[in-house]
Amino acid sequence: MRFPLFLHANLALLLAAAAGCGREGATPGKGAAGPIEVTALSVSPRDVPVSFEFVAQTQSSRQVNIQARVSGFLERRVYTEGSVVREGQVLFLMDAKPFQAQVDAHAAALARQQAGLEVARADLERTKPLAAQNALSQKDLDDATGQFLGASAAVEEAKARLETAKLNLSYCTIVSPVTGITSAALQQDGTYISPQNSLLTTVAVLSPIWVNFSVSENEMHAYEEQVARGALLPPRDGSFVVEVLLVDGSLFPHTGRITFASPSFSAQTGTFLIRASVDNPEGILRPNAYVRVRLTGTVRPHAILVPQRAVQQGSAGHFVWVVDPEGKARPRPVQVGQWHGNDWFISEGLHDGDRVIVDGGLALRAGAPVLVRPPTGPGLVP
Repeated sequence: MRFPLFLHANLALLLAAAAGCGREGATPGKGAAGPIEVTALSVSPRDVPVSFEFVAQTQSSRQVNIQARVSGFLERRVYTEGSVVREGQVLFLMDAKPFQAQVDAHAAALARQQAGLEVARADLERTKPLAAQNALSQKDLDDATGQFLGASAAVEEAKARLETAKLNLSYCTIVSPVTGITSAALQQDGTYISPQNSLLTTVAVLSPIWVNFSVSENEMHAYEEQVARGALLPPRDGSFVVEVLLVDGSLFPHTGRITFASPSFSAQTGTFLIRASVDNPEGILRPNAYVRVRLTGTVRPHAILVPQRAVQQGSAGHFVWVVDPEGKARPRPVQVGQWHGNDWFISEGLHDGDRVIVDGGLALRAGAPVLVRPPTGPGLVP
C-alpha cells in the first residue's frame, strides 16, 4: 500500500519528536529548576520604643494687649514693629506735660494741707493744758481736736491725689510687661487716645511656646485598650516627651512636656485637646504655625518587627514567607499592626526564631526549596 507524500513527511516529524523526547527523558534532572535564592532574617521579640505623631498648631503662651491707661495725645512710638522686645522696654510715649502739671498742682495742695495741719496741732497743744485747768471750756478742747483731725484727714487726701497724679504721669511711658514679639502699632503718632481706642499693640511671648494638638476619641480608646492588655507600656511617670517636627521635616532642638489636657471631648469634632509647653529661646517657633508633634516614652513590649516589603497580601489577608527546617518556603498568615519606620509590627503569626523571607518572595510557591542569603540594609539581622 502506498501513502501520499505528505503523510510520509508528517510521520517522519512524529518519529523525530518521539525520539527527541526519549533522549531528553533519558537524562533526568537536566534543565530542572534549582533552589530559589532569597534573603531572610530571624525574628526575635524585643521591647521597642514607639511614638505617636499628630498635626499641631503653635500658640503664644502669653499674649498681652498693650493699652493706654490714661487719655491724652500719643507722642510717638519708640519700638520697631514686629521686633522682639524685652520686659520693661519702652514701646510708646504719651504727652506728659498735662500730667506733670497735675502732679505739681497736687504737690502744692499737699503742702497747703500740711501747713494747716501744723496750725491745728499747735492750737490743740495749747488748748489741752488750759482745758485741764478749766481756763477753757470742754467745747474749746473739742473744737481744737476736731480741727486737728480734719487737717490730718485733708493731708492724707492730698497725698492720695498726689500719688494718683504721679501714677498717671508714669502711665505716659508705656512699657512691655513681658519679653516677646510685637505686632503692628494700632494707633499713629499724634492720635488722641481715649478708652475707645486705647489698644496700641500686642506682645506675644515666644518662650515657652504652646503647641496644641487633638486626639480623636477612637485613637484615645485604642491607646487605652492596648495599655490595659499590656500591649503598650506608658511612660513610668506618665509624662510623655514632646518633640516638634518643623515644616521641612527637621527636628526642633528643644523638647517639651504636656501641661494641659481638656477635661472633655469637643462636641463638634469629637477630639480631645492637648497642650504641650516647649522652650523656644531662639524664637524659631512663631505663634499660629502648623507643625507636627511626636510623643515619645511609650514602649511596645515583646514586639516582633519585620520589614514592610516582607509582608504580602492575598485573598485571605496578610501573609509572609518563612523558611521551614527543611529549607523550603512556606506561607504564614499574620496579623499586622502599626508601621514603625520601614518595619511593620506583627501582632500574630510569628514566633521567636522564625526565619522570614525579606527579598525574593514574589517568585515563591509553597514548598519551593530556597537558598537563603543574609539580608542587607540598616537594621537587618540574619
